[in-house]
Amino acid sequence: MEWHNKKAIHSISPFTLLDYPDKTACILWFSGCNMKCDYCYNPEIVFGKGQLSFSEIFSFLKLRKNLLDAVVLSGGECLIHRNILPLVQTIKAMGFQVKIDTNGSKPLVLKTLLDQNLVDYIAMDFKGPKEKFEKIAHLNAYGSFKESLKLLVENETIPFEIRTTFHSSLLNKEDILEMIQDLNDTNYNKPFYIQNFRNYQNTIAPLPDSKPLKTTDFSADMTKVIFR
Repeated sequence: MEWHNKKAIHSISPFTLLDYPDKTACILWFSGCNMKCDYCYNPEIVFGKGQLSFSEIFSFLKLRKNLLDAVVLSGGECLIHRNILPLVQTIKAMGFQVKIDTNGSKPLVLKTLLDQNLVDYIAMDFKGPKEKFEKIAHLNAYGSFKESLKLLVENETIPFEIRTTFHSSLLNKEDILEMIQDLNDTNYNKPFYIQNFRNYQNTIAPLPDSKPLKTTDFSADMTKVIFR
């Protein structure tokens, strides 16, 4: 098939125990992203071109049958790629579970994956509250994110998580509280994962050192905040 020759994958992490809860997995890093978050630590992936064809990916996965449980599709943003649907269909047919890392900007693609039972776990990034979302993501996609969130909440069968990267020059405690309220208003009742930005990383834009949030910044009766 012609699409098998398309090069959309920047690189592969052949093994991880951290990216898919309780699963052994590999990570396919998709090149390109429709967001350009200043704190992104994968600029070489966001601005880079694909290095590996889908045929090469399938050859790799054939050797990992019965050794890995799952394949994580990350990036970049995997759901912007034209051939994501046949790719996931092929990976599922090979017997792997599939986890999607997404920024939530492609709700129609996400809905197709959910409707066809092609995804087993989803991690979705929440970039910031409505009034700061576009400034952080460099894309006016708050509405798309909310549509994707609604799809996940209403699905009720596919496990998923919402997560945020916190950089103190972009977000503050009040923003996080607003985001928690936003999640609550959408009937999200799972933990809200926060990753404090790690200083001294190579990022898309230069940023000052970030002052981390702490668990003591939040009360126990709020949506459960878990720091990673």
